Amino acid sequence: MQQADKAWWCWVAISGSVMVALGAYAAHGLPARVGSDMVSAVETGVRYQAWHTLAMLALLVWRAQRPRAGQRLVLTLWLLGTLGFCGSLYAMALFGLSVGIVTPIGGVALIGGWLSLLLVVAIARD
Repeated sequence: MQQADKAWWCWVAISGSVMVALGAYAAHGLPARVGSDMVSAVETGVRYQAWHTLAMLALLVWRAQRPRAGQRLVLTLWLLGTLGFCGSLYAMALFGLSVGIVTPIGGVALIGGWLSLLLVVAIARD
């Protein structure tokens, strides 16, 4: 593992553990506290977090084998997107916070990460 990627691996581990914990809470404890729409919001956040945590894991493995310009940008956008999109859904459902514009901005960051990945692959020369 490259020392520069250690923080990314730690983030993936934290994201995975938070995702499992929130998924379990949404299935077992949350329905007694909030309505089904808020449970659904947490489930949506967990689902998006799961996919992007797995995508980050795969990108880190690829990066360890074949470092490419732009891979860190993809990771950064996915991290920011997960924090913004998923985090805002969690804040809304778990704490009743209205975070308004954060959710779509997080979604745009997630999409930007995927489009950045497209560019990284498109410019790869091997």
